[in-house]
Amino acid sequence: MFPAAPMAGYDRAITIFSPEGRLYQVEYAFEAVKRGMTALGVKAVDGVVLAVEKRSSSPLIEGTEKIKKIDTHVGVAFAGLFGDARVLIDQARVYAQSHRLVYGEPIPIELLVKRICDIKQVYTQHGGVRPFGVAFLFAGVDRAGPHLVQTDPGGTYLRCKARAIGIGAQKATDLFMKEYREDIKVDEALILALKALRDSMEEGFSPENIELAKIDVYSKEFKILSVNEVAELMKKL
Repeated sequence: MFPAAPMAGYDRAITIFSPEGRLYQVEYAFEAVKRGMTALGVKAVDGVVLAVEKRSSSPLIEGTEKIKKIDTHVGVAFAGLFGDARVLIDQARVYAQSHRLVYGEPIPIELLVKRICDIKQVYTQHGGVRPFGVAFLFAGVDRAGPHLVQTDPGGTYLRCKARAIGIGAQKATDLFMKEYREDIKVDEALILALKALRDSMEEGFSPENIELAKIDVYSKEFKILSVNEVAELMKKL
């Protein structure tokens, strides 16, 4: 009789801890994020930038958008399972609009992130469900200034200065460690984000395969850049 594998049985349900205190289903969700296309964000003194790798599995399929607008003052990039992301992004939009209707003002970024993380955390402790296999980078501006916040499948969130998720996260992070500055401006952050994305993408670094978005403290408008605008910025590299 062969000995049982160390994790045998402990990954069959989300409600079962292993003897080491691990939830394997949550760890599998983290792995789904690691295998997703690269997404990254950079916070500047006057705004926030998001950049993502966008690819299609077939030349007959149009690329899927990986940066989404939540409200006029906040947007999100993600890595992981697109279906999971879609459901949570729709819920984030509901929270944002409900807050506007009730309080007459844009929802604070951290409050919005907490709401989404509450949903993620609940899906780590109930039988019959699985964790969301997606991580988000929220970028926005509120009364407290610019924010870049990352969420993970377990329901944890981190306030960040520069962050990368997905398959090329390590290479992008290495560049951030070398070149990020505390006094960086939005225009410089756009170039830094493109450089980090170029380093993390193995091939296909072109305006058509990249999404770029920004928001600054002056307009407080989240804007997804066009292909032509991305091409102009890439010339500066």
